[in-house]
Amino acid sequence: MSLVVVSNRITRGHANEPITGGLAAALLPIVEKSGAIWVGSSGRVRDGVQKEPFAEIEALGTGALAMLDLPAAHYEGYYEGFANSALWPALHSRADLIRVSQGDYLSYREVNAFMARALLRFRKPETAFWIQDYHFLALGAELRELGVDQPVGFFLHTPWAPRDVMEGVPHHRELVEAMLAYDLIGFQTEGDCENFTNYLSSTLDLVVEDGTVATPHGTTRLAVFPIGIDVEKFARQATKAISHPDVSRLRRSLNGEKLAIGVDRLDYSKGLINRVKAFDKMWTVHPSLARTASLLQVATPSRGAIEAYGQLQSELAKLVSDVNGLHGEVDWTPIRYLNKGFSQTVLAGLYRTAQVGVVTPLHDGMNLVAKEYVAAQNPADPGVLVLSKFAGAANELDTALLVNPHDIDGMARAIATALSMPLLERRMRWEAMMAKLRRGSIQQWFEAFVEALQKARAEREAAALRPVLRPPNLWPLRSVNA
Repeated sequence: MSLVVVSNRITRGHANEPITGGLAAALLPIVEKSGAIWVGSSGRVRDGVQKEPFAEIEALGTGALAMLDLPAAHYEGYYEGFANSALWPALHSRADLIRVSQGDYLSYREVNAFMARALLRFRKPETAFWIQDYHFLALGAELRELGVDQPVGFFLHTPWAPRDVMEGVPHHRELVEAMLAYDLIGFQTEGDCENFTNYLSSTLDLVVEDGTVATPHGTTRLAVFPIGIDVEKFARQATKAISHPDVSRLRRSLNGEKLAIGVDRLDYSKGLINRVKAFDKMWTVHPSLARTASLLQVATPSRGAIEAYGQLQSELAKLVSDVNGLHGEVDWTPIRYLNKGFSQTVLAGLYRTAQVGVVTPLHDGMNLVAKEYVAAQNPADPGVLVLSKFAGAANELDTALLVNPHDIDGMARAIATALSMPLLERRMRWEAMMAKLRRGSIQQWFEAFVEALQKARAEREAAALRPVLRPPNLWPLRSVNA
């Protein structure tokens, strides 16, 4: 079997190249080692007159990258519009932030159809397609419209919100029906899978039995595949990165004080405002921690053209300034706030330097920063992970200090506890988390999904030989251009 992996964002994986987002960082080692072709946006758009949409194809380990110029007429509506102003807020249970037009939806479907046509270049009898994330919910249906009968799987890196939230997305029914063209749909957590199953049964009147739903178009298997990281590779990176100039400068600047670190995209789902408020509360309640513990917050800007993101950036910058003004001294800054990205190598060194990792999203699919922080620690003197119970990673990393990111006082207490935790307890918690990370590595995630996809395709082919009663409200899967 040859595998084609599809996502909106890709990365070349250069040593000094900042990586924004967990998806790109996760897929990189898979493509390098599996021989897969990774297809995604080049970051550029085309005006529609070019016959060849692929900007370039280059090797990546044993695999390859295929970078695609997306259509200029639809890119904004697809990306900033429907994907990130309708789907993203809804998937993270922020239906109040949905801002979308009919034109945005049509552009989203047009780009999904465009990608499907481009993927035909890589279609072979033994090819399987693995589609990643919310940008391409309808891509499986578009591939089927073009006659693709090979295995097509989908993995959602974000959460799947409860039914009443998802019903706030315009055209939600059409999109979910389109998703049923996939042989396999994978989720990060049992809760996400249950929410999707509830949508199918309550909104589409479909029956899900033993993780499989049958429609006139075939069967689709629903399953949970918690994504991991390359644990040993990241640990080696962290050890080597201690001598990196950026990391060395940070260590020298601390002058013996303890460091907490947060690394996030600048996004309202990450809980950054509440996190800064928690540190403010901690220094207020425990003034002895002033000058002895500080926060390094890396917040990489993204989607700046979307109103909610611009407002967040302004609000967070003001809050950091206010907290620094209140608690800071002429020779001490409580919060070091950086609006730029770093390479995986540098991040690994920063994680290892910090005594506390603070990962407190309001809602997150997995959050690989939590896993990277744990993997980066010094086994002899590990740091403490303070983790939101609403991150998917909390299902596995249950020996972290789990917090409610809406509880400012509770987070402040947890951070203070982490800063004073004795070595024996830190090591016990860290060793338990590392054992789980090793059992659920990125390689195991990849192998489990591919194996399940092959099995799901066999089930779909067998089901095609059996008659299926048509639910009265299920529309035909069809392209937006049909």
